[in-house]
Amino acid sequence: MTECSQETFAFTDHFSRRVEAGFTAGRISSDGGAILLREADRKIGLLRRLEGCFVDRRHPKRIVHRVREMLAQRIFGIAMGYEDLDDHEQLRTDPLVALLSGKSDLEEDLAGKSTLNRLELVGRSERYHKIDYSAEAIDRLLVDLYLQSHPQPPEEVVLDLDATDIPLYGHQPERFFHGY
Repeated sequence: MTECSQETFAFTDHFSRRVEAGFTAGRISSDGGAILLREADRKIGLLRRLEGCFVDRRHPKRIVHRVREMLAQRIFGIAMGYEDLDDHEQLRTDPLVALLSGKSDLEEDLAGKSTLNRLELVGRSERYHKIDYSAEAIDRLLVDLYLQSHPQPPEEVVLDLDATDIPLYGHQPERFFHGY
């Protein structure tokens, strides 16, 4: 009988550790497909470039969770369907999320919901907010990423910000709306 599935599938190494998908059970995660998101991020450099839009004024010796790790934890969490910060109380101990976030020690806890909440509330003038961002730099990054994904800049870009759920009927040309 022909064996059509391989037992393991290798991904980009994580520091000195091999990363591979195995199909023989053991300790498993239902979010294993998120490693593909990490590979896509490494190709386009979203997190690396997004980190450059932030200024971290925390004392370097007191930093437990780097801005890039928190951004990765939050962005990959949302991409996996964990949009609520409360989800991160459980996810902070998940080795897969640690891998996605770039932690060198996969056994070390990630940021909890309170720390991630402070990251999301940056920009306030309160005394203890030590991380800030440039909204203009983030806007520019998103435009740059969009333009880099095309061989030449499009003549027109339409931003449809209306979140009303109106289904699209028929097969109209250039339809891109997806009902929720």
